[in-house]
Amino acid sequence: MAPVRRTADELSVVTRSQPQTVAVGRALGECLAEGDVLVLTGDLGAGKTQLTKGMAAGLGITDDVTSPTFTIEMVYEGGRLPLYHFDLYRLDDPDQLEDTGLFDVLGADGVCSIEWGEQFADEIGPQRMDVYVTRLDDDAEPGQEPAREVCLVAHDARGRELLDALERALS
Repeated sequence: MAPVRRTADELSVVTRSQPQTVAVGRALGECLAEGDVLVLTGDLGAGKTQLTKGMAAGLGITDDVTSPTFTIEMVYEGGRLPLYHFDLYRLDDPDQLEDTGLFDVLGADGVCSIEWGEQFADEIGPQRMDVYVTRLDDDAEPGQEPAREVCLVAHDARGRELLDALERALS
């Protein structure tokens, strides 16, 4: 893994493999608390679900985490907190959020990981951490799996606390 870059409201790290992306998610999961909301943004195949797999492991969840593209929500329990994993890829109107169960769990007893939620940032609210996962295709050799940049952006005091804890965990 590349060194962590940090500003007051942002933390960024480059991972060079799927296991490293999962490891960043695991470190993040170990720092997460009840009510934390993460909005994961990135192209198809960028690594959002791999990051969420790591978060689940960091929460102590042993279930196999998969992208809930067709079910919209998966709930994983058995760890120190439940993980509510949403995939909003197929939604295009804020009115559709009412039927997903998202509003029932935002800020509730567990952690929300929301893939493709950036288009609904206003509805999700400011108490969230934005997580951008970007494939660094231009830096990869032909036939080589590209590295990923994982960039977390805080919007509030809790988000900055989370960045502090993650920075310590990754250092």
